[in-house]
Amino acid sequence: MDRDGAPCVGIVGGGQLARMSAAPAAALGIGLRVLATDPQESAAQVIHDVVLGRHDDMDALSRLAQGCDVITFDHEHVPPAHLERLEAMGVAVRPGPAALFHAQDKIHMRQSLTDIGVRCPAWRVVTAADHVSEFAEEAGWPVVLKTSRGGYDGRGVWIVESAEQAREVLAVDLAPGAQWLAEQRIDFVQELSAQVARSPHGQAVAYPVVRTVQANGICAEVVAPAPGLAAARAVQAQEIALRIARDLNVTGMLAVELFDDGYDLYVNELAMRPHNSGHWSIEGARTSQFENHLRAVLDLPLGAPTLVAPHAVMINILGGDLGDLYSAYRHVLARDPGIKVHLYGKTVRPGRKVGHVTVIGDDVEELLARGRHAADYFAGVIDE
Repeated sequence: MDRDGAPCVGIVGGGQLARMSAAPAAALGIGLRVLATDPQESAAQVIHDVVLGRHDDMDALSRLAQGCDVITFDHEHVPPAHLERLEAMGVAVRPGPAALFHAQDKIHMRQSLTDIGVRCPAWRVVTAADHVSEFAEEAGWPVVLKTSRGGYDGRGVWIVESAEQAREVLAVDLAPGAQWLAEQRIDFVQELSAQVARSPHGQAVAYPVVRTVQANGICAEVVAPAPGLAAARAVQAQEIALRIARDLNVTGMLAVELFDDGYDLYVNELAMRPHNSGHWSIEGARTSQFENHLRAVLDLPLGAPTLVAPHAVMINILGGDLGDLYSAYRHVLARDPGIKVHLYGKTVRPGRKVGHVTVIGDDVEELLARGRHAADYFAGVIDE
């Protein structure tokens, strides 16, 4: 707690999620401290209180925690034993290690969701190609193979159509503690994300369910609310997310990624932090996911998650041929003064998420066209 009574939140990880937490923290009068590996990491460029170190270094985590009222996360990769040690030292960790482990280990997540009756794709732990074939006899080919730990943005996920392909994938070295998970491939009509915020005393709010589009395993665009989604199906998705947050005792933001096959909803992944599918909320919601995450982990009353316009569209900016992103501002902002641009201060690499654009309004197709044009210009795909 600072001398003026304002709390301090420590964030493990110096990526764009921590960076985008800076503005709402300043507005709320909340102090932020970030654990970053480099002074030029995305969040370290805008948050002045920086502890340098790795997320798997207990000494660095202890230095981050000194003087902080609560510790939260930019990513889920902190070893659970380290978080348990922080809690034993009297540090408030939110979400707690028991909850966060569901986002760290996919097998643990699948088992817990199955135990509480949440629909998931059929799944099985496998160690050999024969096991995959046996699973495919029940679930059908192709089969989705995943590493239980360490995968993100499409990494650690393979779609295999035969035992021979499975054998090749299973030869890949696993991260420490990881196992192989085989899952049924859902023939979905769309992918959805249901986000909720939940505080330690149990208050929770649900954001509008959004449609997400993935490209090469990376979220490419988000439309809020999901166009054409029946009201009953949207409520079903929100209820699933609220139930998971309650039963797994999540504090802070929870994103539940879902497959919609036109008949049922299946939980694909969980993220217990602000999430790419919620970036639209900075301009598009009464209270952004970043503000509500800070409110939640500090056990403050949560803000309204409702839309401020009929629709919001977010398009990710992926690294391309344009190395100097700032040079694109003059064109993009002059061509479309209504668009909002967020750059993450990252070195441009092909395919890397380096920013996003958001546009709000009435017509989804018009918003998508405007957002795509801006994102493409930043990527150097178009020059007019």
